[in-house]
Amino acid sequence: MSGPAARVVSIVYRPKDSGRPQDRYARVPIERAQLVAHFGIEDDRKGGPGDRQLNVMHAEQLAELGAEGFKVGPGEMGEQIVVAGLDPAALVAGARVKLADAVIEVVEPRTGCARFEMIQGKPRGDAAGRLGVIARVLEGGPLAVGDAVEVLTAE
Repeated sequence: MSGPAARVVSIVYRPKDSGRPQDRYARVPIERAQLVAHFGIEDDRKGGPGDRQLNVMHAEQLAELGAEGFKVGPGEMGEQIVVAGLDPAALVAGARVKLADAVIEVVEPRTGCARFEMIQGKPRGDAAGRLGVIARVLEGGPLAVGDAVEVLTAE
C-alpha cells in the first residue's frame, strides 16, 4: 500500500488572520507543521472538531489534474497535505495513515464544492475521484515536507 519512499511533498494551511478571497483558497505553504489531535494543523483556520480536519491529496493525481488545466500550485486545489508514492486506492474510509509520528484516519473521499468550481473555473466532476480524501487527526505530532508516509490499516 505504501511505496518504498511514500512521503509528504507539500503542506499548506490557512492562517487565522486570513480573509476569504473569492478567487482562490487562502492557503500558505509551510515546510513544517504541528498536527493536533482532534483539530488538524495547529493555527489553521480550517481546523476544529469534527471529521473535516484535513484535505489530503496525491501528488501524482495533482500532476494529472494540472495537465488537464486545473490550478495545482500549493493549496490551489483546497488541499492541505500532499503525499507522493502512495497508492490512492489505499486511502479508503477508515484507513489509518502515519504521517511522520502523527496518525490520521481517512473519513471519506473529497468531492469538491461550488467554491472549488468557482476558483478552478471547471466543474468538480472533471476531477471526480482525484481530489484526495478528508481526514481527521487521531494522534498529533510534528510534520515536515519530506517526512515518511505509511498506511497502517484499512479498516
